[in-house]
Amino acid sequence: MRNLVEFLAKHNHWFVFLILEVFSLILLFQYNSYQGSVWFSTANAAAGKLLSWEADVESFLSMSKANQELTQRNLYLEQQVKTLSKQLTDATKDSNWVRRNQLDILKGYHLIPAQVVSNSIDRHDNLITIDKGSLDGVKKDMGVACGTGVVGIVYLVSPHYSVVIPALNTESNISCQIRGRGYFGYLRWFGGNSKLAYVEDVPRHARFRLYEWVETSGYSSVFPPGIAVGKILHVYNSPDGISYRLQVELSTDFGKLRDVCVIDNKPVLERLDALRAAQDSLKPKEDK
Repeated sequence: MRNLVEFLAKHNHWFVFLILEVFSLILLFQYNSYQGSVWFSTANAAAGKLLSWEADVESFLSMSKANQELTQRNLYLEQQVKTLSKQLTDATKDSNWVRRNQLDILKGYHLIPAQVVSNSIDRHDNLITIDKGSLDGVKKDMGVACGTGVVGIVYLVSPHYSVVIPALNTESNISCQIRGRGYFGYLRWFGGNSKLAYVEDVPRHARFRLYEWVETSGYSSVFPPGIAVGKILHVYNSPDGISYRLQVELSTDFGKLRDVCVIDNKPVLERLDALRAAQDSLKPKEDK
């Protein structure tokens, strides 16, 4: 103890210097926007790199199981495609109909593959970090999906990384509809179970059944229509009694989320820009 006191007394000027340096840096970055933004960008890039290395190690260790799951899913999807293609060919009497329409659908969307490097599912403000950024074409407000359904919406973008607000965030609000029915609402999550969410504002006159699928509606610039959201488990009245609240089992398992795709939906963005321009042109001009 005596040696420690002597050491501190002997080198006290160095400790005072370090404390003053730390204090000055805190003041510099906290009260100067430019320096703060530089610090945030640098720290975000460094943290993203470390998280990327950690995710690479975890991905390598779980690669065998992931490959087995992908193989099984590919076999299932191949059988499903064959069945649907046969049904469409029998209905249309045209063997090229399926190929032409698949190409028409896919050519409208540019998909940017990415990997999850950071994820959480046990908070109210869960966030996901992916290893693609502005240099890869990712922009704010783009939709993110995986092989099983909806993931979330891009919130912040840096050159090499992006932060996504997932469906498991109390601020998330995704437009969706009941598949084959046309009734739409908004997907919300209120915390708790990571497999359950709710579709709000479904009209009272809507007709549907339990275990029917909910999918994206395509009414926004974020997601194209038809991306899976989940299955209906229960039906409740909304708090105001005006609409229905549907409890859905999410099709995406956020606890095992690894590979995702960012959706660059340029045609829908162009359509919405044209709609906004038309709405602006119809607004009455202010008196000068």
